[in-house]
Amino acid sequence: METDPAPTLTGDRVTLEPLSLEHADDLRAAVADGDLWRAWYTSVPAPSQVETEIERRLAEQSAGRMVPFAVRDRPTGRVVGSTTFLHLDDANRRVEIGSTFLAASSQRTGINTEAKLLLLSHAFETWQCIAVEFRTHWHNTRSRAALAGIGAKQDGVLRNHSVGPDGSMRDTVVFSVIQSEWPTVRLSLSERLRSHDRAEGARRRSARHA
Repeated sequence: METDPAPTLTGDRVTLEPLSLEHADDLRAAVADGDLWRAWYTSVPAPSQVETEIERRLAEQSAGRMVPFAVRDRPTGRVVGSTTFLHLDDANRRVEIGSTFLAASSQRTGINTEAKLLLLSHAFETWQCIAVEFRTHWHNTRSRAALAGIGAKQDGVLRNHSVGPDGSMRDTVVFSVIQSEWPTVRLSLSERLRSHDRAEGARRRSARHA
C-alpha cells in the first residue's frame, strides 16, 4: 500500500487532505464545537492539545504507521475534523480507519458518511485491501450503531484492551468490512448520501417558502 505522499480524496461535499500544522486553528474550533474532548470514552484532543496531536500523527506517518487527513467541508471551506488510516498491514492487505473526530455541528450532515465512502473506496479499490477494520470504545454506542448501520460486522470485543487517561479500562469493539462485502457497503453509504441530499433539498425548499 503506497502511503507516501498521502493522497487527497475528494467527494461532492468533503475533501480529505493530508493533515498538517496549518490545520491547527480550524481543528481547535472543531473540537471546541460540542466540547468533543470531554466525552470520557473518546480520545479527542482538547483545544490546547491539538498541535501536539497533529505532530503525533505526522510522526506516525513518517514511521509508516498512519496516514492522517484533515476533513474539509467543501461548501464552507472549513476544516471540521480529522480521520486516519492506521495499523497499515501491507503483507496482509489490511488497514484500520479510525482516530476520527468531527465538529458537533457537522455531525449527521453527510460529511462523515462521505468521508467513510472515500476512505473505504481508496482502501478497497486503490490499495486492494482484503479487509478494513474499525475500532471503538464499548461505551460509544453511537459509533457502534453507525458502524453496524453501514454494514460493518462486529468481529469481537478486546476486553481491558487499553488504559484511558483517567485510569479506566477500555473494552474495544472491533468491526470490519471484508472485500466481498464492499459492493453492498458502498451501495449503503451512497444511498445514505442521497438521503442526506434529499433531506437538505427539502429543508431549503421549506425555508424559501417560510
